[in-house]
Amino acid sequence: MNVCVFLSAADLPEHYTAPAREFAELLGKGGHTLVWGGSESGLMKVVADGVREAGGRLVGVSVEFLRAKARADADEMVVTPDLATRKAELLRRSDAIVVMVGGTGTLDEATEILELKKHGLHTKPVVLLNSAGFYDGLAEQLQRMDREGFLPLPLSDLVHFAADGAAALALIQEHA
Repeated sequence: MNVCVFLSAADLPEHYTAPAREFAELLGKGGHTLVWGGSESGLMKVVADGVREAGGRLVGVSVEFLRAKARADADEMVVTPDLATRKAELLRRSDAIVVMVGGTGTLDEATEILELKKHGLHTKPVVLLNSAGFYDGLAEQLQRMDREGFLPLPLSDLVHFAADGAAALALIQEHA
């Protein structure tokens, strides 16, 4: 399975890197391919290293202005002209999506992927890896949107939340 992971390129503390590393190891051991932003820094590097060390493949999709930060030893590296093209390419190349902790770029990727799913433009499973409760606020907001009729389909058809890497992998395997 090709699993797209949206996540931060920042260096983060262990309570965020440990669940990411666990997921990466499970992904690699399962013979899956990581499809990610291609960066060789921060949490992106932690996950790519974990997948590679456990035997998985790496497919990076970078963007022209970040080309210098792209991982040199990826099995495949695509460089897109802009962020919109990058997001489309990440989605195109994946069978499932996992959103890990991140900043505004990760939030942008997550909301776009959910919007596309809401409109039936893809049916791939989306899982938010809620490391250390990072996405508790977003979960609460999405639940409110669901309760108050802002979503045309049940929240459980749109996104799943996982507390750890094993649960995230189980959810994408169950719904892929």
